[in-house]
Amino acid sequence: MNANSIKYKFYPTLLNTYDSFEKGYVTETELIDRINRLPSVQTEAQAKGTSFEDAAIKGINEELFDAGILARVRALLPRPMVKTQAYCEYQINDVLLYGYVDVIGKIMAVDIKTTGKYEAGTYAGSHQNFYLPALRSKGIRKLRYVITDFNDVYSEEYDQTFDFSHQLSQINAFCQFVEDNRGRITDCKIFGGEK
Repeated sequence: MNANSIKYKFYPTLLNTYDSFEKGYVTETELIDRINRLPSVQTEAQAKGTSFEDAAIKGINEELFDAGILARVRALLPRPMVKTQAYCEYQINDVLLYGYVDVIGKIMAVDIKTTGKYEAGTYAGSHQNFYLPALRSKGIRKLRYVITDFNDVYSEEYDQTFDFSHQLSQINAFCQFVEDNRGRITDCKIFGGEK
């Protein structure tokens, strides 16, 4: 990685928000607010998701969730778990992608997701799939999403053969969006500053 050539620093959730903007689910103002990291009120669903992740990985407040669902989620986690909340980064041209994956094992990374309604293939378009090349040097060959709607458990799995053409196209479009809105962006970390 060449730090001098980094012009932008993006994290997957921000790029996923841009995807939601392109689809009309997020307004331009909401996207700019996310870029600027303006504080927002955590929703009940977000709090429940964070709490579930802590229960599944760390055993914290397990009693708040169905034991069967927790057991099924845990069965899909790598054994042994090498690290939780593992930082990773990956450079594409002048863009540095960085973030944290929930769990890494010896050859597989896992990200836990909670949702109100699950549709198969939901995470094929996720920018978190860049964790695959970012973790390749650590021996990671697969990325598994473990998803629950609190009634059932699902998984999606991607490997190093994943086609990133959709995500790369969105990154290029997002770079243009950022440049077009530079005057509205107050958090300059996105322009290659400190994380």
